[in-house]
Amino acid sequence: MEASHVSVLFEESMSAMTVHPGGRYIDCTLGAGGHAEGILERSAPDGLLLGLDADPKAIEIAAARLARFGQRAILVNENFFRLREVAERLGYVGVDGVLFDLGFSSVQLSDADRGLSFMVDGPLDMRLDPREPETAADLLNSLSEAELAGLLWRFGEEPGSRRIARLIVQERAKRPLASTRQLAALVERAVGGRHGEKIHPATRTFQALRIAVNHELERLSLALEQALDLLATGGRLVVIAFHSLEDRIVKRFMEVEAKGCICPPESPVCTCSHKPRLRRVSKGVLKPGPDEVAANPRARSARLRVAERIELWQ
Repeated sequence: MEASHVSVLFEESMSAMTVHPGGRYIDCTLGAGGHAEGILERSAPDGLLLGLDADPKAIEIAAARLARFGQRAILVNENFFRLREVAERLGYVGVDGVLFDLGFSSVQLSDADRGLSFMVDGPLDMRLDPREPETAADLLNSLSEAELAGLLWRFGEEPGSRRIARLIVQERAKRPLASTRQLAALVERAVGGRHGEKIHPATRTFQALRIAVNHELERLSLALEQALDLLATGGRLVVIAFHSLEDRIVKRFMEVEAKGCICPPESPVCTCSHKPRLRRVSKGVLKPGPDEVAANPRARSARLRVAERIELWQ
């Protein structure tokens, strides 16, 4: 399998990380290894990188791509919510930068066996890590109508969540839902065609199921906290998100960690003892330029946020 994936916001993320020779970095979402390769090239001759990915196929692809860097790169097949455990075991504490690219690679999306895309027919799996216990099919065929509607609304912000859930329950009574095309056609029946929208009507449903299967949002929150603990003073936290739910978590995390007191506004005195641990390098987000979007349409929704670890004064 070739590493055909194009890394989004590549130059922007390298600049945001302030990659330099001799630095030590963690790439929490290794993917096809594009960002990791850039980090290793720009931190030469002695920079080091720890790369994690929940997807064992991604590890294989990245390992081939990064082989020329030898022992400067350590790759681990693990989900980033176990970041602290892996980093401490391998000595990556007090690092110069931690990167999260929360998008999916072209390789993953085009792999029919993953069931991540309705553009190719495949089983309703959606697991990045085959060790995860539940597939999308398991959820679709076991959750109640109310639970399904809640899942589609909470993780997909799908306005037609109730109609879709109702039709799913009706259809699975006839036969279990098993394929991506079957689900996409069902969603289109439930909510109609695009009605002028740019995205396919099944896009939000697939997003919601993928998030639920891989526990993406809760694990992102856990991983951000761990990443902050692993950064050296002056180290950079760089996150590329692709939808509003992820970006909201990242934005809120950086805002809170850049504050002192986080007590409720109505509190007469501070009781939280919270101290700022981050400095937001830019209050806004970096977005792909028109040239990048034209060359790689999947980049259009990417949002990059960056913050810097500061000294924790007692």
